[in-house]
Amino acid sequence: MAHVKNHDYHILPPSIWPFIGGVGAFVMLFGSVLWMHGSGPWMFLMGFVAVIYVMFAWWAEVVAESRVGDHTPVVRIGLRYGFIMFIMSEVMFFAAWFWSFFKHAMYPMDEYVGSTYVPAEFYQVDAFHLPLINTLILLCSGMAVTWAHHALVHENNRKDLENGLLLAVVLGVAFTFLQGYEYWYLLVQQDWTFGGDKFFSNFFMATGFHGAHVIIGTIFLLVCYFRARAGDFTPEKHVGFEAAAWYWHFVDVVWLFLFFAVYIWGI
Repeated sequence: MAHVKNHDYHILPPSIWPFIGGVGAFVMLFGSVLWMHGSGPWMFLMGFVAVIYVMFAWWAEVVAESRVGDHTPVVRIGLRYGFIMFIMSEVMFFAAWFWSFFKHAMYPMDEYVGSTYVPAEFYQVDAFHLPLINTLILLCSGMAVTWAHHALVHENNRKDLENGLLLAVVLGVAFTFLQGYEYWYLLVQQDWTFGGDKFFSNFFMATGFHGAHVIIGTIFLLVCYFRARAGDFTPEKHVGFEAAAWYWHFVDVVWLFLFFAVYIWGI
């Protein structure tokens, strides 16, 4: 006889993906340390490929579970709570960089040279040219995601859902390219360095990690775009797209704080 489920929960079967993901993450991080000490990137790349493969295979199983009906309303609530907790952890991650930036800006503890105190040095970045353009691009991308979400939930308009997601992805790619150009300009034309200075370190760590999150969020939205074209997501069941939208709005908000703190106040 076929087993009939008489509850709203999803009991997961044994899976190899957590183990492979953990091993891949260890190899990737251990390889990154070796790479920093001049041993080459090969161990890091092997771990990175393993992590990417696990992410693809594991999330593909989650999508398959949703399609067969395992994601009941109770399960979807749990998925939302889990992603909210993930975003909270990301908030604390960026709080560390803001803490470091403001601490060294308002309460520097540099050494004395003889009898002269040398404060932490800050370098001017023209906030109202390329950074402002990137800010507008990211905000427009967030509006495109909101448009797609409204089209799905309130109108069940598949065409506007796909168009909004595609527009958000294109704008996310544009942001990444412009930030790459900004880095090239600062490092090559302005002789900035990645380390050796508190401002440089905080600037590149905060904006660089945000850029990495933009790339991740862009991939997240691109996956949602392909899923939408494949017929996934309904007004009632769209947790994957909802998570992508939350993540993208989180990226927008972090950038606004970075823009006003690092680019405007920081100069």
